Amino acid sequence: MNESGTIGWGIVGAGHIAHRFAQGLMHVRDARIARTWSRRVESVDAFVQRFGGAACATFDEVLASDVDAVYIATLNDTHAQFACAALAAGKHVLCEKPATLNERELEAVLATARTSGRLFMEAMKPPFFPLYRKLREHLASDPIGPVGLVRAGCSVANVPASHPSFSLAQGGGALLDIGIYEMFLAVDWLGAPLEVQTFGRLGASGVDTFASVHSRHEAGIAQLFCGLDLDGKGDALLAGPLGHVTLHEKWWNPVRATVSYCDGRVVELKEPFEGGGLNYETEHFCELIRAGALESPIMTHAKSRQMISMTDSARAALGLRFPGE
Repeated sequence: MNESGTIGWGIVGAGHIAHRFAQGLMHVRDARIARTWSRRVESVDAFVQRFGGAACATFDEVLASDVDAVYIATLNDTHAQFACAALAAGKHVLCEKPATLNERELEAVLATARTSGRLFMEAMKPPFFPLYRKLREHLASDPIGPVGLVRAGCSVANVPASHPSFSLAQGGGALLDIGIYEMFLAVDWLGAPLEVQTFGRLGASGVDTFASVHSRHEAGIAQLFCGLDLDGKGDALLAGPLGHVTLHEKWWNPVRATVSYCDGRVVELKEPFEGGGLNYETEHFCELIRAGALESPIMTHAKSRQMISMTDSARAALGLRFPGE
């Protein structure tokens, strides 16, 4: 962080999600892209031409630079490796979801964050969106009672067979690429999982192409599904004793929610977002850096642990193991 308080970012990966991050960063005050690295040289060159900063020939070059924070936008199987290296080099780390492939990897990352005294956060965007925050505020003043049921699901049928989501070696599958969002919604409203039951199927490449997860939590029950071979709606339901909330499709990029009360009242909440949406989590992360925080109070390490423990349990039920596990 320079004298003006501007936070310099190093970007690891230059694919679709890195582009969305860079677009969002334009809406974050006092933050800039300083360095970018990817295994594909041509993608890095195109990235820096569009968004600025300097292209790095190696990942180590990013870590040796004066960047304050590193955003990891690579495929799932490399998240833990890059996160640990960046933290050990003294960089704060915002890592794209899922933070790691499994709970064992996550504990290694969090241990490195503690040892290095650096901030680590899983980039789980929904709680930072204006609509989600507005919903929290509304329910605090006009509650539906304690949420006891979370129902959420999304299945995308037109994913190309060449997409990394179908790659076993790269940590693909519906649970980690789509279901992790739903795991977040469950633990955010219901607390830690106590029991997880899963039904589903593996595809030809060995990853899960559909999973239905039922989980019991400290405060209630969750019914979740995710898939790569069916077309399924992407909305969500939060149910309490005094009413329920519908987070309309696509709930993970929330714009609209309907609160329906048992007394007949209906409240519509609408809140657009700007910058593609990733800017809100990034702005929060930058504020934490300036405050000297080592953990987000919103996207906590406990939530990351609870989410990945759910995907671990679900994968075990389906017999899905990644190379090296």
